[in-house]
Amino acid sequence: MSFSSLGLSSSLLKIIAEQNYNKPYPIQNEAIPAILQRKDVLGIAQTGSGKTASFVLPILELAQNKTLSRNRHIKTLVLVPTRELAIQTADVFQLFASSLPKKVKAMAVYGGVSINPQMMKLQGTEILVATTGRLLDLVASNAVNLSEVETLVLDEADKMLNLGFKDEMTQIFNLLPKNRQNILFSATLGSDISSFRDVLLHNPVLIEIKAESSDIELITQTAYHVEAERKGPLLRYLIKHLNMTQVLVFVSSKHTADHITDKLNINGIESAAMHSLKSQGARNEALQKFKKGKLRVLVATDIASRGIDIQFLPYVINYELPRSPKDYIHRIGRTGRADSPGDAISLISPDEVHHFVVIQKKMGKRITLIQTNKLELKGY
Repeated sequence: MSFSSLGLSSSLLKIIAEQNYNKPYPIQNEAIPAILQRKDVLGIAQTGSGKTASFVLPILELAQNKTLSRNRHIKTLVLVPTRELAIQTADVFQLFASSLPKKVKAMAVYGGVSINPQMMKLQGTEILVATTGRLLDLVASNAVNLSEVETLVLDEADKMLNLGFKDEMTQIFNLLPKNRQNILFSATLGSDISSFRDVLLHNPVLIEIKAESSDIELITQTAYHVEAERKGPLLRYLIKHLNMTQVLVFVSSKHTADHITDKLNINGIESAAMHSLKSQGARNEALQKFKKGKLRVLVATDIASRGIDIQFLPYVINYELPRSPKDYIHRIGRTGRADSPGDAISLISPDEVHHFVVIQKKMGKRITLIQTNKLELKGY
């Protein structure tokens, strides 16, 4: 199936071709026609499966036939869990909207930066991508009105619920008109999503895309058994010894992210940390430098990693394991994308071995632990 068979206009098809999108992903094949028909949609698909374009493209198509809303009365609202994902999603809207005959203004609003510039830019906005806290601040300031929202998108709903945004989302839902189109995307269909679906969605089209084994097979997974105090030197050894040029390192805490970054920089490996205590300006700068290959290592916590979308990322390193096997899949799935191979490396301390066995069972793949006790790490 091709994009031309999904009901999109020639203007969108032109820029799709310019962006070298050869054929739609499975989630796009099913979601785009359903959204164009104004149906509620529940899409379950892993990160990196093309979910963003599956709602961006039909929403922009529908926007061509909508009448202009009253100023600051949003027509389409997209809720996301993190600032980075808000920026990334708005960028995708803006990219494809640039080709349309009718101008459609999309923007992102999120915390961590001054609210006043966002309030000023809201004028004329039809599509708003928002984190929940900042959106409620803007509503309280009468800077935006949600009473005319026609389409609501809840992206990465599994993470939003797990991260404790349920109360804020309930407040937002109470501000929305009952008669609207609802689009919900999630990486998993957990119990929270199931109960939430019954309240939010009306006769939804359920689209569930199973992860193909080939998706993980593109990723070469390696694990090193290492004492906790030797993880830092081993990390620096691997980066230098393997001449890694673009490495995303996952850690479990903000303190660890800062500590590792400091050590890497002291040892001549240009690095930056990315976590919730960093200013939004610092996070944006680090991410842009990393994407452009001007920063060798980006050290990130799981929460901050939402929205890190790099098509040809060669290396992911788990400095510490995540709590959930699903988060492990999410992490390593940042590499091995767009049919390009990638390497995922995990540093496993003795007290992480059992948890790593659980992750492998859930993943259905066995990874041999490489012993490092005889590896000389002095000087790293």
